Amino acid sequence: MRDPMSALTDAFTSFLFGKVETTRLPVRTSTGQAQAVYLPTAAPGLGDSGVIIGREVYSGKGYIYDPFQLYGQQLPAPHWLVLGESGNGKSALEKTYVLRQLRFKDRQVVVLDAQGEDGVGEWNLIAQQLGITPIRLDPIAANDDGIRLNPLDPAITTTGQLALLRTIIEVAMGHGLDERAGFALKVAHAYVVDTIRDRQPVLTDIVEQLRHPEAESALAMNVDIDDVRAWGLDVALVIDRLVDGDLRGMFDGPTTVGIDLDAPLIVFDLSHIDRNSIAMPILMAIVGVWLEHTWIRPDRKKRIFLVEEAWHIINSPFVAQLFQRLLKFGRRLGLSFVAVVHHLSDVVDGAAAREAAAILKMASTRTIYAQKADEARATGRVLGLPRWAVEIIPTLTPGIAVWDVNGNVQVVKHLITEAERPLVFTDRAMTESSAPTLLSEDMLAAELEAEERALSIERSRGNGGPGSATTVA
Repeated sequence: MRDPMSALTDAFTSFLFGKVETTRLPVRTSTGQAQAVYLPTAAPGLGDSGVIIGREVYSGKGYIYDPFQLYGQQLPAPHWLVLGESGNGKSALEKTYVLRQLRFKDRQVVVLDAQGEDGVGEWNLIAQQLGITPIRLDPIAANDDGIRLNPLDPAITTTGQLALLRTIIEVAMGHGLDERAGFALKVAHAYVVDTIRDRQPVLTDIVEQLRHPEAESALAMNVDIDDVRAWGLDVALVIDRLVDGDLRGMFDGPTTVGIDLDAPLIVFDLSHIDRNSIAMPILMAIVGVWLEHTWIRPDRKKRIFLVEEAWHIINSPFVAQLFQRLLKFGRRLGLSFVAVVHHLSDVVDGAAAREAAAILKMASTRTIYAQKADEARATGRVLGLPRWAVEIIPTLTPGIAVWDVNGNVQVVKHLITEAERPLVFTDRAMTESSAPTLLSEDMLAAELEAEERALSIERSRGNGGPGSATTVA
């Protein structure tokens, strides 16, 4: 039987304050003990459609990313920038991402492989696994019936050919063409295209016309023929290097027959090209324009164009302009461009700072692996990263990165399956040095320590964690 005094107390309090759930005394506790009652809430993910990348460090949830699924609703552009110092996992991420994308039937991937291993490109093993022969661009092999790409390939529009020729010459000269040299190049190209019908025009034809222009070329502008010849002399000397100099063989003939543009994976092996020479940006420009006119088509395919050592593109104002057009054009036709660079300072402080900024603006996805503290702060300022993310970047261990997908910022641990491990753990994959078959206990311990540091930074900043709009000053 209930105590009459308790019943009277309940009736009185109900009369004064309304119905109450309980009259029991409150339980006093500390915030440390009570935190288990209020479980943490993780920031929303990107959805469950696409490619599994790994897991979020903070929540433990799976991290799934696909620019084609996110485009339009969560992504204004499908292009992706991957940053980080050597040995932190960029190679492993690139390779597993491509392998997982190729599981979808409507995917095609082109890789510009600029890293070399044992005399072949870094992607050679994956290409072999898929039954694909890489397209090896090598000036020595090209002279012995190797692969050639013709800048005057009929598959490229006349306008595209002229723009590509200008870019090649400007990269080689280190400055833009003046009006007179540009006119000489234009009339030489127009004459070659109009008169050669029984075969593919080649660079040798352009050089010949620049050295010996036709009279009608001068008459059209009411100028002397000797002036036209003088205006085109420097241009002819530059193109002659592609024809008969240290770059001979790769561009001075018809495009090699038999390149399978319908293959799910196309690998251009650039590992035999000196990465510090002008040959690399010239080669990337030619490959990019050639792919724009032959590979990218208005069909239902989703295409990924992955470029290693992308600073060769972004750091040259002339090549960057070509690729800027390619990115705008390709976006309408289902193209996702993936640029892999070591340092953002490689591109934002160069001669093509304006063009680089435009390309970076089109990259709505940014993945940043470990960097030094000063580099991380500079990256944060350029990309507008939250302050908490900038503080975490120097503490990241291999395989863990900050992902910024149009403002949705997460710390993600990349996971690799046992089937993928032999393909991605090459001499320069993941660690970019000799890597063990399995993760060592030391590496696992280091990853756990990095996760703990990241979590402690988030807790110490309170509301400054994921989802905060605070950016680096």
